Amino acid sequence: MIYDIAIIGAGASALMLASNLDKKKYKNICLIDTNTKLAPKIKVSGGSKCNITNELVSKKNYLGDRDFVEKLLNKFSKNDLLVFLNKNQVFPKINPKIVKGTYFCNSSQDVIDMFTKLTSHVKKYLGTTVLDVDFEKHYKIKTDTKIIEAKKLVIASGGLSYASLGASSIAFDIAKKFGHTVEKLEPALVGFTVQKEQFWFKNLAGISMPVISFVDEKSFEGSLLFAHKGCSGPVILTTSLYWKKGKIALDFLPKQKIEKFLVGNKNISTAIPLPKRFIQEFLQSIELEDKRVSTLSNEEKEKLKLLKYYEFSPAGNFGYTKAEVTKGGINTDEINHNSFESLKQKDLYFIGECLNITGELGGFNFQIVFSQAYVCAQQLNSN
Repeated sequence: MIYDIAIIGAGASALMLASNLDKKKYKNICLIDTNTKLAPKIKVSGGSKCNITNELVSKKNYLGDRDFVEKLLNKFSKNDLLVFLNKNQVFPKINPKIVKGTYFCNSSQDVIDMFTKLTSHVKKYLGTTVLDVDFEKHYKIKTDTKIIEAKKLVIASGGLSYASLGASSIAFDIAKKFGHTVEKLEPALVGFTVQKEQFWFKNLAGISMPVISFVDEKSFEGSLLFAHKGCSGPVILTTSLYWKKGKIALDFLPKQKIEKFLVGNKNISTAIPLPKRFIQEFLQSIELEDKRVSTLSNEEKEKLKLLKYYEFSPAGNFGYTKAEVTKGGINTDEINHNSFESLKQKDLYFIGECLNITGELGGFNFQIVFSQAYVCAQQLNSN
């Protein structure tokens, strides 16, 4: 049997595409995925509540071709996604606790159940690993169990993040085989490891505090979490998207002036309203004793101003095993922006995280891959 459309992947973009393809036009569709269950990444997202989109989504929340992003968001917007979800009995609500404007579902399983129902007509080859793809009049997809044949092939198998959830390089391998350029791949939305000068961060593992981060002429506000390897938390994850080696900076006293705390007879660790353990470690790192603020010299006060702009160079990041997404990917100049068809190979399509478009933390990545899948489906339906 030769399928009308084969989709490699069974995550967010693959399921959205399969759900929106015209059943009458495409009677034989299949999904092929390494995992034994659908959408494990959806399952764990947003603390198992699936942070599915964001009220404030715009092209500014993405790395990649922002004009392309803007077109996609115009064709299938946050409101369009919410209508689609509501129609299918999934009702996300805004919970700004982690990232402003983020929509969370009641449970990630609700989203998976919705897609299971919408794709009940689609043949699913789960627990099936794609090894290679050839093209002779149609596509021959070599897997670890059999060869699957299809007239059209959509690659929606994601990036390299979370190998434990079945992530692999197959999308990039296939893209390269058919002459596509793959931009440098790196872990993103991931914690930072630190250099020797910031080893004091490790002593604070488990402490969380609000900060503002500064990276590449951008700033982000949110929660930082000190970790055994360095630092993480929502604000650091988004910062990591824009970090290109070199320095970042942190404001540990967001929206407050340090000068107002440097008066009176209290000790520094009591006068400055930050966790005592943090202040003690910080003071040790700048070689300043915890003494009365009234006794501080001007030079010592200057040192304390580092709390407002603490600049450092991360050593690296926690890697793909901890990264929520992969940045970089298949060059979007080499695919048709209306259909997602390869400009180098007929009837080959790329959607989802494998493309060189990556969003910030807070529902932005699900939104853009759902937009891509919907637009791709509409184009395939109208062909």
